[in-house]
Amino acid sequence: MTAVSDIPLDFDSPSSLADQAYIALRDQLIMLEIPPLAPIDDEGLSARLGLGRTPVREALKRLETERLVISYPRRGTFATAVDISDLTDVCEIRLALEPLAARRAALAASAGRRDELRALADRIRVLDSARTGRTELMRWDVSVHRSIYRAAGNPYLEDTLTRYYNLATRIHCMFLERLDHVAGHVDEHCELLYVIADGDARRAESVCRQHVEGFEKAIRAVL
Repeated sequence: MTAVSDIPLDFDSPSSLADQAYIALRDQLIMLEIPPLAPIDDEGLSARLGLGRTPVREALKRLETERLVISYPRRGTFATAVDISDLTDVCEIRLALEPLAARRAALAASAGRRDELRALADRIRVLDSARTGRTELMRWDVSVHRSIYRAAGNPYLEDTLTRYYNLATRIHCMFLERLDHVAGHVDEHCELLYVIADGDARRAESVCRQHVEGFEKAIRAVL
């Protein structure tokens, strides 16, 4: 079985201590390792991450703009709630922009990015879904989407999609144990990654749209 630590969530390394803190906290928040509404102890986080309190506080300010944490005067900072009423709005944005990102990636990705996408698809294709935990599968899901956004080559599109995908992932993780589609949902990525790597923009756009629509339908089916 693949170790969770072996699953590549990001290809690029953080450039500053604040970025390191941001990435670590962001991924714990979206995977619900920091539960919704949990208090955020910046001093404890600093010690656990091996970073100073200043980069942690900078990361928390950034995460607040992305609706992953919220700060209250004299009360402190907390992880935000997962609000299922956000599903429609988040999916509306993803449905408009993710097929665009897939199309752009198919048309404009560098040879190196295409090789990364093929390698990621190859790794997912040989996963033993029956023995792979649901949280681990979700980490593969995260890796795929972030890789496609980056391959699209538009940093503004990447930032926007990453923000809303993070919110969607929190909803996904909230219902993870009730969903029966998780392995199949992750397997769908293989075709998407391969058609992008092969430069088939029309097919990439279509497969991506079906994938996002399938996510929303799966969540609504268990509500």
